[in-house]
Amino acid sequence: MTQCSNCNTSELIYEIKAAGKQNLQVLPQIIPFLNARRTLVSSTDDTLFVKESGIADFDDFCKDHMDVEQLTFRLQDESWRPLHELEAALSSQWVDEIIRQQRIICYAQPIVDERGSVYAHEMLARFIQEDGSLLSPMKVFEAAKLRNRLYSLDRLCRMTAVHSSAGLSGKIFINFIPTSIYSPQHCLQSTIQLAQQLRIEPSMFVFEVVETEKVDDLEHLKNILGYYKQRGFQYALDDVGEGFSTIELLQELKPHYMKLDKGFVQGVSSCPEKQEVALKLLHAALQINSVPLAEGVEEEADFTWLRDSGFQLFQGYLFGRPAPINQCS
Repeated sequence: MTQCSNCNTSELIYEIKAAGKQNLQVLPQIIPFLNARRTLVSSTDDTLFVKESGIADFDDFCKDHMDVEQLTFRLQDESWRPLHELEAALSSQWVDEIIRQQRIICYAQPIVDERGSVYAHEMLARFIQEDGSLLSPMKVFEAAKLRNRLYSLDRLCRMTAVHSSAGLSGKIFINFIPTSIYSPQHCLQSTIQLAQQLRIEPSMFVFEVVETEKVDDLEHLKNILGYYKQRGFQYALDDVGEGFSTIELLQELKPHYMKLDKGFVQGVSSCPEKQEVALKLLHAALQINSVPLAEGVEEEADFTWLRDSGFQLFQGYLFGRPAPINQCS
């Protein structure tokens, strides 16, 4: 099976594109230097492919002798970025060690029914620094995005979540980033194999589309969700109310679960505008037989209003904070 270069943490290759007369004149002159350092992978008339081990020196040279405003770079096939963003990618190299050393643990947060009984747990990744302290998940994912390591990080989170879920009661909600998955047939195969090895029924897993990464390619998302569904897994849309908020999109994707964004949950008992949105999305979910779940519930009054309105599942600090797995089983 062919593996994309982002499926592991081997040395990254930077693609540098030059424009402008000055840059195009300088480019051929530095190729022998890069070859001597064994950091040049290949080149064209306006593009260099440079190993990360040589990219910092190259960046310094560009600042002194080239028009950096007409230089761009990218990793793999991502979007082109201005060269001045290169330092941010280099300063995020620490995330490679997080992935390589698998410095990750799972926390779990309960999801309850209208009676307050635990129905499921959502698995939440926590990353460990060398001194044993925890890193902000947002910081880790931002660093992985800068270095085009979202596939590797997302895979690590999914595999750890599946492995850690053994012994927990109820269904297991696992987040994933659709834009990190190149091909579901290849990228999701190991996750499914692990679930089979642990002898956990596929129907116990609910793969949750993380909305912090906007999905522009709807057909790609449908392909991923269809792949899960064919193998007996379920899926949910997270943070409905922003992004994945239109009734048409809900009807097209037909998620098994619809999670109402906490922005429309918190304070809903006293806000007519939030109530209108919540009821609209509730009715849309029920029309497609999607289970409506309210997340971010912190106040008893909001829970009561949502429950009495017809929401079936609930998640939030009112019912339990994320906690290490051994405190949830």
